[in-house]
Amino acid sequence: MAVTAAVRDELPVAGRLRLTEIFFSLQGEGLTAGVPTVFVRLTGCPLRCRYCDTAYAFHGGDWHGYDEIIGRVAEWPARHVCVTGGEPLAQPNCLGLLTALCDAGYEVSLETSGALDIAEVDERVSRVVDIKTPGSGEAKRNLWENVALLSARDQVKFVICDRRDFDWALERIDRHALTGRCPVFLSPSWGEVEPGELADWILAARAPVRLQLQLHKVLWGDVPGR
Repeated sequence: MAVTAAVRDELPVAGRLRLTEIFFSLQGEGLTAGVPTVFVRLTGCPLRCRYCDTAYAFHGGDWHGYDEIIGRVAEWPARHVCVTGGEPLAQPNCLGLLTALCDAGYEVSLETSGALDIAEVDERVSRVVDIKTPGSGEAKRNLWENVALLSARDQVKFVICDRRDFDWALERIDRHALTGRCPVFLSPSWGEVEPGELADWILAARAPVRLQLQLHKVLWGDVPGR
């Protein structure tokens, strides 16, 4: 069967990735919050979280090779690079990009939903795994086999939409001994849970976790590419 030009444009090419944007900003979350970082946002995601703030990355984008992407990253004076999405691991060539960035001397983090296997991610990369709560609408997609692969250089986060999500997260943290593997962050869903309310829950529960606010939203609101 003949492949049309439109279909052909969607097919992955060795060493190339569909890219939504590259931008320079402050890391808004996790262990390097506040650190100047270059963000490489890849296109596409198989999940549809209810609170997603990057739906513009679900479709579109343009194809770019590893060298071109790294060349654009080098335009900014940052040693930290965050590969994000969408869901970066939905593109198999993401693995090669991560390794290429590490080889180029960057401190690299990967923001992933945790719904896809992280086993083949370069061991030099800090894997930031977003475990989906019931409030996300995608909790059924969590790939719990990923937990055994986590190390001290990785990070786990839960986006909390309500008290039910909080209790659910604490139960999973305990069941999988997550705090013994890597730092664990709880983040209030923007506009749904007040940061102070989540802080009170954490303190009352004596939970061994870290409260995380989305620094970029505090500074700039819901502005794409910030």
